[in-house]
Amino acid sequence: MIASIPSPTFNSIDLGPLSLNMYGLMIALGVVAAVWMFGRRLEQRQIGTADDASAIAVWAVLAGVIGARLYHVVTDYDLFRNDWGKIPAIWEGGLGIPGGLLLGIPVGLYVTHKRGIPMAAAATCAAPAIPLAQSIGRWGNYFNQELYGRATDLPWALEIDSAHLVDGYAVGTTFHPTFLYESLWSLGLVFLLLWIDRRFRPAPGQLMVMYIMGYGAGRFWVEGLRIDPADEIAGLRLNQWVALSAVVGGAIVLAFMRRHPIPEPVIAQDPVELDLSDVPPDTDTDSDADSDADPDTDADGSDADSDADGSDDSQDASANADPDVEADAPGV
Repeated sequence: MIASIPSPTFNSIDLGPLSLNMYGLMIALGVVAAVWMFGRRLEQRQIGTADDASAIAVWAVLAGVIGARLYHVVTDYDLFRNDWGKIPAIWEGGLGIPGGLLLGIPVGLYVTHKRGIPMAAAATCAAPAIPLAQSIGRWGNYFNQELYGRATDLPWALEIDSAHLVDGYAVGTTFHPTFLYESLWSLGLVFLLLWIDRRFRPAPGQLMVMYIMGYGAGRFWVEGLRIDPADEIAGLRLNQWVALSAVVGGAIVLAFMRRHPIPEPVIAQDPVELDLSDVPPDTDTDSDADSDADPDTDADGSDADSDADGSDDSQDASANADPDVEADAPGV
């Protein structure tokens, strides 16, 4: 018996009157995970908060979804030529990640700037969070049974039901699970970027460029396995050319950024409290000097050895010297 990944038996979850499409749910879970990681990294670098991450993500994700859908529509124009109403139906699949990155990243950086957060440093924080979202979101393709690769009998081959087979393949044929390949590649990219950031601490912005290069490299070979219809140029699918451009363009940008690194943002420090315990007392005044010179003198100039009733000890001593002599006082 040949092992294989079975085709999914459902594509949505019903919660009472509410029906959740698995494709959209996987994308939503990916976004939640990415926002969590982005916010945590902002806080670790002390340049932002989890609330900042959420506010930035709202606009970046919205722009990313629009860009991803427009990219899919442009690159697969024949699918929509006679039915323009299908364009908004993103729950049926069809989000081009390159388009999402092209629009989502600039919008996210703009919102970051408006919130007063250094853009390059924020890009570094977001770099591993984006492939984390992709790693989870790619499982939506599994539930939609779409974008699979060439036929194969590998133990991890993917089963596809008859309703989702590409024309020309018999029922029971198994295929390369390209959704799984790209999901695992993206997850590996998350750990690689985190390790690079911790081990080498690249200058702000460079980690985002490394992500783009890493995504392009993975997408190039995964795209080469796919059998869904696509425009080709010189024997390569259009998305492969886009992925190759990301790798080459990213390498050029990274080389420039390494020669001209962006400095780390200056983090505002909390006010320092002055410790006055070791500061000597003020000795400029004559009164302080006189007081220090005679330790028997109180602060108000009186003798430190005076009794509590104000009488002088010398007077007490004279009176006690001769008990037969009375004090010279009037009227006695």
